[in-house]
Amino acid sequence: QESMHAYATNVYTTVVEELMKGKQRKFIAVEQEFFRLWWDMVATDSQKQQVHQLLQEGRLEFVIGGQVMHDEAVTLIDDQILQLTEGHGFLYETFGFRPQFSWHVDPFGASATTPTLFALAGFNAHLISRIDYDLKADMQKNKKLQFVWQGSPSLSERQEIFTHVMDQYSYCTPSQLPFSNRSGFFWNGFATFPDPPKDGVYPNMSLPVTDANLHLYAQTMVANIKERAAWFRTGDVLWPWGCDKQFFNASVQYSNMDLLVDYINKHSGEFGVTVQYATVSDYFQAVYSRNLTWETRDSQDFLPYSTEPFQAWTGFYTSRSTLKGIARRASSLLYAGESFFTQYVRKHPEGSICKCKALKQLQSLRWAVSEVQHHDGITGTESPKVKDMYMNNLMYGMLNVKKLMASIIFDINNAKKNGEVYSSVYTKDSGKPDVDQYVVVYNPLAWNVTTFVMVSVSSEAISVYDELGRSVPAQVQSSVESPSTYDLYILVAISGLSYRKYSIKPLDGKQSPFIGRSIKYKRRDLTRADHQSQQLFPVVNNCYQIVFDQNTNLMHSITERETNQTVQFTQEFLEYHVNGDTMKGPISDNYLFAPNASAVPVSKAVGLEVMSGSLMTEIRQYFYSNVTSQDYIYAVYTRLYSVPEGYDGKLLCHRIEQEYSVGPLELNREAILRTSTNLNTRQLLYTDNNGYQMQKRPFKAYVNNTVARNYYPMVQTAYIEDDATRLMLLAERAHGVSSQGNGQVEVMLHRRLWNNLQWDLDNNLTLNDSSVVRPVIWLILGTKAVTNTLYRTSGLALEHRPVVMFGALSGGDKPKLPRGLQQNSVHDSPVTVPPNLHLQTLSIPGWKYSSNHAEQVHSIHVGKQKQRDADFSRVLLRIRHLYEAGEDPVLSQPVMVDLKSLLKGLGSVTAVEERSLTGTWDVNTLERWKWKTAQYPGKRFFNSTEASEDYIVTVHPKEIRTFFVYFQVQ
Repeated sequence: QESMHAYATNVYTTVVEELMKGKQRKFIAVEQEFFRLWWDMVATDSQKQQVHQLLQEGRLEFVIGGQVMHDEAVTLIDDQILQLTEGHGFLYETFGFRPQFSWHVDPFGASATTPTLFALAGFNAHLISRIDYDLKADMQKNKKLQFVWQGSPSLSERQEIFTHVMDQYSYCTPSQLPFSNRSGFFWNGFATFPDPPKDGVYPNMSLPVTDANLHLYAQTMVANIKERAAWFRTGDVLWPWGCDKQFFNASVQYSNMDLLVDYINKHSGEFGVTVQYATVSDYFQAVYSRNLTWETRDSQDFLPYSTEPFQAWTGFYTSRSTLKGIARRASSLLYAGESFFTQYVRKHPEGSICKCKALKQLQSLRWAVSEVQHHDGITGTESPKVKDMYMNNLMYGMLNVKKLMASIIFDINNAKKNGEVYSSVYTKDSGKPDVDQYVVVYNPLAWNVTTFVMVSVSSEAISVYDELGRSVPAQVQSSVESPSTYDLYILVAISGLSYRKYSIKPLDGKQSPFIGRSIKYKRRDLTRADHQSQQLFPVVNNCYQIVFDQNTNLMHSITERETNQTVQFTQEFLEYHVNGDTMKGPISDNYLFAPNASAVPVSKAVGLEVMSGSLMTEIRQYFYSNVTSQDYIYAVYTRLYSVPEGYDGKLLCHRIEQEYSVGPLELNREAILRTSTNLNTRQLLYTDNNGYQMQKRPFKAYVNNTVARNYYPMVQTAYIEDDATRLMLLAERAHGVSSQGNGQVEVMLHRRLWNNLQWDLDNNLTLNDSSVVRPVIWLILGTKAVTNTLYRTSGLALEHRPVVMFGALSGGDKPKLPRGLQQNSVHDSPVTVPPNLHLQTLSIPGWKYSSNHAEQVHSIHVGKQKQRDADFSRVLLRIRHLYEAGEDPVLSQPVMVDLKSLLKGLGSVTAVEERSLTGTWDVNTLERWKWKTAQYPGKRFFNSTEASEDYIVTVHPKEIRTFFVYFQVQ
């Protein structure tokens, strides 16, 4: 809102006005968040009419078209797709416009997922800028800044995309003028916050173009154009005119630009250059029509990103860990809420919930999750008040979706609206419910899930029952959080996209839960520990034996029981100390990580408590700065699960769950957990791109800053391995990870920084984050074959843990579920896909647009579009294949899916349309440009995958298939 007030509103208002004045003028716009705020709150009817006209004439062009320009390093693929879909839905609904080019100029490093997503969305070319300075210089010198990128090894040339990397001048106009000490080309100056200047005089307004300096200005511009032309293969030079927060006074910009453009073109013989205003599509069209043959790039990404030797942009992989965690919880809740609402609309057409209100509740969270994907959002590179805005919007959206889910359960159960059955539905993440209440647990994944959910209770003396009054395995133990409460772990087995209801009642003597018993070990002084003698004790389940050493209270080894393979395994917390004074050397900040030495161990003493029960053993380790310290700074809670007979415990058993408590840190400390093993990994690390595909990360030695330049983002997955054994880490939020030694992997968990760099101070970017963070990581240890079958499903099981809602039971009520929701009833047909597929999206978007393009364009033209209501009959379905080709002998096979039978629980399918990734193209009419490569010398348009016959689709490795599905009206 402040940006809208200070400059962004004026950008759209004045640019539209100026474009109408000159047919030659053009402009590109990217982020829909700002444009939508202008369109909805500011734009007049005549301005709206002008925007329609300018888009039709191709003089205003939306590029990317997402809600924001998303970060590429720490975002999850689901959320990238969501924010693109949000923006594209708005543009198509409002203008019938479909972006086909990207302008990803500002994210800090480029992921290989992005070219694949943009290809799937129907883009013809992709544009990036921020890549490692060494690499850019080399590519520039050898004219290799343009290539055809095959971002996915499995999809390869089917979803390749032409990619342009901006040269060393990046995306802003170079403003140095040899003939003046004032900057050039930015005639409107620089925006001021919080208010525009009263007199209209902005700081740093460039020297106006006059007869006296016109020739000098032209010479400067032409010289820069020619310098850049030498770095590219064609005579077409993309010269970006603008920068951050520019064009808020488009009148002064265009009037000066016009003079320059006209002058150069009048003297083009002398200058050897002609100049024209252009959009991104004009530029790529020019390059495409040259018909050159381009080199291909494989699936290697451009991470990490460094701008000079001591500027490795690897700190933001962890900055503001709490925001990163909440953003992912919100995304996961949205995923659950979407499928829950979709089922409600399909199965309960007579339901009493207002669908329009429900859609608004979902939209509030779609907006919040979309906007936080911004490259200065989830990255943690914003000021505290902007971070608070993201947090508030996320919390508000989450509250809305929880209310919606609660009211749906309420409605399905036909409770009297003021009745006792649902006297309270808690919307907190974990209620502190007393006995005599129930929990409703929804599994948002399209697989059967067996797991534990944790509920805080006030007493040990309770029993847990299912809908039919049968006793449910559960374990209760004193809480980590507070001595007066207990943690109740309930074993839940829930089929795909279904919910179960469990009652928690006072103990009635029949069936008590397992009680976790505590053993506290003496606090150990690590400086004095006798490393020769070991006092080892094991903690065991069906899959692992974890051995601890009582001498140190640290982990000692893990044995994988199936192969009887033992791996030495120790974990310790360390801190990198960083410099906060620019006079004394390189600094760390929200973006950068610049450690001034190796990491230092933080604790000299470790306390240990073991809670053991029949279903779970929890090992609580507390790390103190010395033996006499009162408070711990770090803790690890390690949980090992045992699953009783009759339950499918494969995933649960193979999971070693760790929850960490880190903070508050001291200033200028970066906290890591380092896990050291005796695996001979040759210091090779694997990390994921956006939860979509894996990247190989060999350790690289540099002259300077080697530690920081070997940090990589882990969005969901990282692993190390030797020839026989693999150790996988799965995360529920992004972290920086690195392998700084053979057999080692370290995860950065938290950062707290302050520095005196003027730019950071001016923008309040000092990251003085005094919070305590509680991230969770799941470890899986085993052979490559075993971990291969487990890690994709486990990563999603961590991402999409069941949603737990609470309610109070009224006296003597037997909780009953209506027909069709009884888990074991014949009516039940949950939505289930095989383990190598993921139901990526099941939602009712509510878009008002027609999926027939000609019809959509016509209805906008005649003004009918505005009268349309939200469409609740169109269901958006996405299915993703989780495996790469050749990754696993069984799971990498293509899968045939019968959509009619997959969705029969939602009703009778009458029509299916296959669409582009964001839904705006019918894949049968989408023809992407085919750029010539040595591999494919013939230039042809790209056509999409095979059409589905009889609702049966074959999903190949790594494909993401998007459909509109329509059902018989009930």
